[in-house]
Amino acid sequence: MKYQNPVLRGMYPDPSVCRYQDKYYMVCSTFQYFPGVPLFESDDMINWKQIGHCLTRPSQVELKDIRSSGGIFAPTILCHNGRFYMVTTNDSFAQNFYVYTDDIYGEWSEPILVEQDGIDPSLFFEGEKTYFISNGSDDKGIGCIQMCEIDIVTGKMLTPSKILWQGTGGRFLESPHLYRFGEYYYLMEAEGGTEYGHMANYARSKFIWGPYESYPNNPVLTNRNLGGYQLQAAGHGDIIEDIHGNWWFLHLAFRQIHKWHAFHHLGRETCLVPLHWQEDGWFTMGTDGTSRLEFELPENISFAKQKLSYEKTFENLSTKTDWCFLRTPANENYRFTEHALELCGTKVTLSEPSSPTFAAIRQTEFDLTLTCDIECSKQECGISFYMDEMHHYEIAAKPDGTGNTIVFVRQTIGCISQENTKIIENNTKVSISVVADAEQYHFYLVENSERTHLTDAYTRYLSSEVAGGFTGVMIAFYAVNPGETKEWSRFSALSIQHKETE
Repeated sequence: MKYQNPVLRGMYPDPSVCRYQDKYYMVCSTFQYFPGVPLFESDDMINWKQIGHCLTRPSQVELKDIRSSGGIFAPTILCHNGRFYMVTTNDSFAQNFYVYTDDIYGEWSEPILVEQDGIDPSLFFEGEKTYFISNGSDDKGIGCIQMCEIDIVTGKMLTPSKILWQGTGGRFLESPHLYRFGEYYYLMEAEGGTEYGHMANYARSKFIWGPYESYPNNPVLTNRNLGGYQLQAAGHGDIIEDIHGNWWFLHLAFRQIHKWHAFHHLGRETCLVPLHWQEDGWFTMGTDGTSRLEFELPENISFAKQKLSYEKTFENLSTKTDWCFLRTPANENYRFTEHALELCGTKVTLSEPSSPTFAAIRQTEFDLTLTCDIECSKQECGISFYMDEMHHYEIAAKPDGTGNTIVFVRQTIGCISQENTKIIENNTKVSISVVADAEQYHFYLVENSERTHLTDAYTRYLSSEVAGGFTGVMIAFYAVNPGETKEWSRFSALSIQHKETE
């Protein structure tokens, strides 16, 4: 039986997973997007269903005017004595904190701060003690993994931070997770930068405070030498044992757009590889230490049929789980109905590091066909393929003041912006279509079921290699109104169909 990677597609980076009873729960990073930290549930770790978010209230997370790819970094989820904990960093404020819940389907607590610095924090429970782990640096500025004991009720540090391990020498030491398997404590981390040199490493010790011995064959997982392979940047992840006694590593990776074109714009995604224990207490991962697009499993392991990307419509998108917003949204500017989305624009544009009227879902496949009807009223509105405020493409409409509608495609790449326009006479409702493949977006105006080609745009200019940062392309419905009166635009008849990876 086979399954395909990524198991969670689109911008779902930095996965962490835990098991409670017969189900698995996973969280991922969200950076400048709100709500923060999507929460998923699964019966088999192949098919994941989002059940909510951990950070759903502004009191839990400050995102106002933060930079793109700032905000919420690398969460970790654990369950201890029936209580779930999610620990993370608001990197824009150098703030480590955790929240908790006794009802995985309910709301999470207000944040509890921890004074230990660094990012990518994790918790480890043993007996009555709680340990807090994060990356950091020593007094010479060399990267390390550090740990202290904390009071789990208050977050107060009970011991000074102590360096556990300084990794294998790769740059950007991150993603520390501590486990106890048998007689050893295992310390997992990632190095090399969350890009083409990314890798996962680990060490072990019989004592929680160390010293830790590096696995002799580190990195235990990396695709850095698989030049031209679509799946790259395998690294940052979390270990889990399933209910049948099989072991797995859930990790991030991304799909590059072409064998010879090293660009990725869908963001870092979530992949799954088998973990194999050796007789000497070390373990290996994946296929000869690499992550692959497809894995064949032993006959005694079975999963439900894997469901990848599906057609998205206003009718089947959930306001609770599918939609996200930039930084701190003004809720009064959004109306979600059964068959449509209505937006009230403000003066804030997509090119500002602020909170425009912007409701988005993740782009999850290279190949897609999007169609939608747009009624712009007296403001600009449309659909953006959005990486950040300096890198985004829009197909949109706006009134020209004479009863006609201007339909345009705007391409913003850094400090350069250009538009291709077409005027529609005596019609405030327009139909648009976007057809995308791995390398280009193709934009169309639809009139009487006939498509008029407007322009094309290269995906590479929305990639992390060009734009920088840690996010991926979002399909965003937006509105901008420079005027003083409140105006509402309406989006309807949405269909986003995906061609799944074979």
